[in-house]
Amino acid sequence: MRRPAPLRLSVLAVTALLLAACGTETGRAGTGDTGAGAADPPPATQVDDPGKDGVRITALTLPSPSPSPSPSPTRDYSVSADSLDLARDLGVSASYEVTNKGTETLTYSVVVTFLGVDGGAVTNQTVTVRGVGPGKTIRGTVRAGDLPPRAPRVTRARVLEVTKVPASEAPADAGTCPASGIRVSADEGDAAMGLRVVGLHLDNCGTRDYTVEGYPLLELLDSTRKPVTGVRILHGSAEITTGAGPDNPPRPVTLKPGESATAGLVWRNTTEFGTSVNVPYVRVRAKTGAAPVTVTPNLDLGTTGKLGVRPWERAAG
Repeated sequence: MRRPAPLRLSVLAVTALLLAACGTETGRAGTGDTGAGAADPPPATQVDDPGKDGVRITALTLPSPSPSPSPSPTRDYSVSADSLDLARDLGVSASYEVTNKGTETLTYSVVVTFLGVDGGAVTNQTVTVRGVGPGKTIRGTVRAGDLPPRAPRVTRARVLEVTKVPASEAPADAGTCPASGIRVSADEGDAAMGLRVVGLHLDNCGTRDYTVEGYPLLELLDSTRKPVTGVRILHGSAEITTGAGPDNPPRPVTLKPGESATAGLVWRNTTEFGTSVNVPYVRVRAKTGAAPVTVTPNLDLGTTGKLGVRPWERAAG
């Protein structure tokens, strides 16, 4: 029986096959590097904005909306996460600059509002800019973040609110710990039927026990961080409302590392005869001798002339 002759390729044939294979792979790599599918980053539009209190928007990035893909005849139309109306980050952002025109180093809290074509707010974002020295300018970018699919298209942004405190008195970021080992902050508060309640939080982020007893020490400050007069600071909230719960008597609270305490500011924004009082800043000391921390609860005290403060208590949990 005659065996079949072995398959033999000439050197030229083998070379041609190798070149063809290399050419195909090179084409694929080229498509990935320079193909039409690789989109350039959207351009930023310069903004001529006078800003507020040394903070202004300088540019706005508004990516074009992606066209909806045409349905495929073989596509599976079962419900999936991709087909739901999920909020997503569209890449909308605003560039800003913060210029300190004062004489001390400041930490800024800036609220940027992103506006739709009708002029209404689509979303607000807050950014903290730390350690801006006198005469210095710091630049950055804030993203609009996740927007619902049916939100109006963002067309512009502006500075909505600016607060600034001495850098040495600024509340520490969550997850960081001041040299004192104690972190003091204020929450966003709660409002109902003219009653306002803002929580003060004291976290022992250090390595030693920390004891407080009684009430936080408060200093009320106006928009220029000068003392506000004519407001009585009351121990407890009974004179203001009974709706915030009973006033517990002050007692010593010893916090081990990792533990927390809370206190509360309680007031009404009733406005009658007289001049309304607004207190944007409150300088807080956890106890006598503690380092001050300036928070920005924006107390709209109306014409009531009083603010209740509740004692430190161990935080639940």
